[in-house]
Amino acid sequence: MQLNALIRQTRLLPSEYRLKRDRDLAYLMELKEENLLFPYYTEAGLNGRLNYRPEPWLHGGWDSPLSQIRGTFTGHWLSAAARLYQETGDIRLKAKADYIVAEIARCQEANGGEWAFPIPEKYLQGLKQGRHFWAPQYVCHKVMMGLLDMYQYADNRQALQILEGCAAWFSRFAADISRETMDEMMDMEETGGLMELWADLYGITHSGQHLELMRKYERPRLTGPLLEGRDILTNMHANATIPEIHGCARAYEVTGEERYLRIVESYWRLAVDDRPPFATGGQTDAETWAPPGKQAARLSDMNQEHCVVYNMIRLADYLYRWTGEKKYQDYIELNLVNGLLAQGFWEARALDGALEPHVPDSGIVCYYLPLAPGSVKKWGRKTEDFWCCHCTAVQANARYREWIWYQSGAVISAEQFIPSETEAEIDGKKLFLRMEDCDLGGNYLRYHDVAGEIMIRPAFRRIQITVSAPEPTAFTLRLRLPWWLK
Repeated sequence: MQLNALIRQTRLLPSEYRLKRDRDLAYLMELKEENLLFPYYTEAGLNGRLNYRPEPWLHGGWDSPLSQIRGTFTGHWLSAAARLYQETGDIRLKAKADYIVAEIARCQEANGGEWAFPIPEKYLQGLKQGRHFWAPQYVCHKVMMGLLDMYQYADNRQALQILEGCAAWFSRFAADISRETMDEMMDMEETGGLMELWADLYGITHSGQHLELMRKYERPRLTGPLLEGRDILTNMHANATIPEIHGCARAYEVTGEERYLRIVESYWRLAVDDRPPFATGGQTDAETWAPPGKQAARLSDMNQEHCVVYNMIRLADYLYRWTGEKKYQDYIELNLVNGLLAQGFWEARALDGALEPHVPDSGIVCYYLPLAPGSVKKWGRKTEDFWCCHCTAVQANARYREWIWYQSGAVISAEQFIPSETEAEIDGKKLFLRMEDCDLGGNYLRYHDVAGEIMIRPAFRRIQITVSAPEPTAFTLRLRLPWWLK
């Protein structure tokens, strides 16, 4: 069963998910445009004033002016802003995002019409010579990803124009790189999801230039063993490889080539089916894949990197849309609850301070979810850290609606039980669906038959789905039966 996610039609209703989404939106609005653009201005030579000191102070951590991956967060910011605008219609956010795109275009023009990135071109040119820089192609991917989302979700045509200029630069850059040199570069530093980006762009433009870039950015030293079914993942960096598999997934969608499908299925089998996760759903320790069946040996204060959780949810979504198999949605649910909700946009409530005086008032992201006994979460701050997980946190909390409702012809699937409303069209007829949490009224005062069988403190939920249609419409409603059902 081939399913399509009902993304643009879906809106979140009140719940923990919408609360996190709203905190995300408020945070995006809180950050200053001049700080998000500072490294772009610097690279384009547009920060020439003496004693220039923007207020408030410049970003720190991985987004500081001296970081080799400065400006990466801005790409994630644009991606989150575009999707949140499409859902909420917040025109202030749209205006802010459009301004940032326009300023990046101004920087691109100052750089000669192609280069639109917050780092020097010499970082990438140095890779050809075997010099090590901290993930410059990863930086470029995140910037272009944000621009692509601005075009697709916020209807910003200028963003696509910038992207086409960037693609022209990369075509010249990659034209004279041998396969061996390219492989060495990919082994030396993360390329992020550049293959997926080129596939996305090819899906829009149908340009042979973009298809060639997609093929150039496949990583044979990873995909070759996967096609053979060899497990090369143990102790391999997880989040450097998952976006490369996203590239193969998107390549399968835009080309229809079965080889790409086999690569994706093999990665999933080796990463999940043959490598049982921790109880939370995460599988990594210090950003690397743990050996199969050795969870106890890998309990640490660096389990379950947030980036891995987010990107594996995205991979599960690809596979679910192709197959309709519920195991992928069970995986998504486990990692939504124990990953994204547990690791992003924390705000303390009254009882938290009473029970634990050292709980922070708020936090953007918990880079890792520590699972060793006695572990404590460490939360990133608003403008001081900007870890990679800080970046994926703003994206993830903008995308909860995307994993709820799916459609295949006259079949509508409700896969995540997240309060929301959506609409679909079947044979030209409109259909409206609304999913809500219902108040049970005195959960712990009312007698429940199942209560005596539950050994942990239970949470009671009742979900109501309301369907309406202006005219009689025949369709099938699929409801996922979660793995945890009694």
